[in-house]
Amino acid sequence: MHRRRRTALLLTAAIAAAAPLLTACGNDAHPGAAAVVGGQRITVSQLEERVGEVRAAQRAAVRNDAQYQQAIAGTGTLTRDTLQTMILDRVLHRAAADAGVTVTRREIQEMRSGLEEQAGGAKQLETTWLQQYGIPPQRLEENLRLQLEAQKLAEKLGTDTNRPEFWKALSEASKDLNVDLNPRYGTWDVQKSSRADAKTPWVRDVSAAQAQQSM
Repeated sequence: MHRRRRTALLLTAAIAAAAPLLTACGNDAHPGAAAVVGGQRITVSQLEERVGEVRAAQRAAVRNDAQYQQAIAGTGTLTRDTLQTMILDRVLHRAAADAGVTVTRREIQEMRSGLEEQAGGAKQLETTWLQQYGIPPQRLEENLRLQLEAQKLAEKLGTDTNRPEFWKALSEASKDLNVDLNPRYGTWDVQKSSRADAKTPWVRDVSAAQAQQSM
């Protein structure tokens, strides 16, 4: 159980680092859409609302303007990171469903309780998820469902979340959903197997956070 809890602390960062493997560069224009996943639009307004939730949580978590500006500076790619999470949520849910994986409310609560114990309380856990992963308190359990689906999918496949077999399952789900990303938020270079978005990096440097959590 302790290993599963520790894995959960790292999983969001690990998924964020590898998620560009799931994105496709769309050629069709989708006015008002940040992305289209499985024929369903993630609108720019929906994305902006989610980003606004994070900014509001950051504002509430700090005491003065200088600290708030520092928090903003540390999450300069928040919009792209948030869209990535919104897309990944749908892709992972599809991959899990295809594999017959489900997550119950009780499992989410058990994971949250364990993580709160590790973090030193509910407030500390919310602060950790906000600071390290850009997840506001009201989205915490939604994100924990994502973690559990990833863990259980990996177990069902007889692997773990950093193995090619796991990411192959997500890639297949991504293809089935025909993920179409608005180029405004990045592109995917199939030839180089890397994200062609040098001026506006999508992925945060999470190595420091991973090292801290693995200590």
